[in-house]
Amino acid sequence: MDAKNAGSSLDSMVSAFNSRIAELQELVIARNMYPASSVTDLSSVDAALKAMELQVQTIKERLREETLAIPKAKKLIDASLKQQKKLQSMSVYAPSHITERFSTLNLESSKSLLPENSKQNACSGILKLEEEPVPPPKEKKGRSSPPLWFITDHELDSLSSYMKGRLTLEKVNAAINDMATYAETNAHLIAAPKKKLAENQFEKALELRDIATTEAVKGKHFFLESDIKGPHLKLDNTGKAILTVLRHLGRISETRIGHNRVIILLKPQ
Repeated sequence: MDAKNAGSSLDSMVSAFNSRIAELQELVIARNMYPASSVTDLSSVDAALKAMELQVQTIKERLREETLAIPKAKKLIDASLKQQKKLQSMSVYAPSHITERFSTLNLESSKSLLPENSKQNACSGILKLEEEPVPPPKEKKGRSSPPLWFITDHELDSLSSYMKGRLTLEKVNAAINDMATYAETNAHLIAAPKKKLAENQFEKALELRDIATTEAVKGKHFFLESDIKGPHLKLDNTGKAILTVLRHLGRISETRIGHNRVIILLKPQ
């Protein structure tokens, strides 16, 4: 209840209270004139007066509670505003689509690793999972998800103007998210058993396994230049500029193995 409105209601109640008192005084005078007939009216007035006193007391208590709650509400609002500012500053470093990556990736990878004649069964299995959820499979020991080391405003501002160009923090971090997706897909192909690979994936899986065993790549997350197909990172001028920036900031390194240009994800120093 607003304090101003509560005060106005209390003033109205007091005014009505005074009016009833004046009526009571008139009835007292009337009682002296007609003592036998005024007893019933006076009893009704007394009962109404007591009910009104209880209402006034309830309003006062409610008003006091609301007044005491105002400082607490102000503190809560201030804390909420501070938390909102923190969340807004944190959201700058993570693209809005990051939460979608792992759910869509797991679904697409599961489909791609199955032979063509098994995809229909996979779809029916997905529908069954919606009805009867099961615990997620445990991740194999020694494997981990590709890192998502996004860049900060400070890192982007530290670049020279010719290197930064028209790149924004959102574009670069979205590209980092895409690169982690490429590396995750390759990791699934490398770890997938032969019988779960489609015919068109078998040769690439063997190629990726050979690359993964080389000294320069062993134990690291990587993807090939040929894997770069969007949705945000592409082999255009913007994409090449992003790769240059990420090499400069220590997020990736590059090497050539056979005819493949291999891009390795690195932890920033």
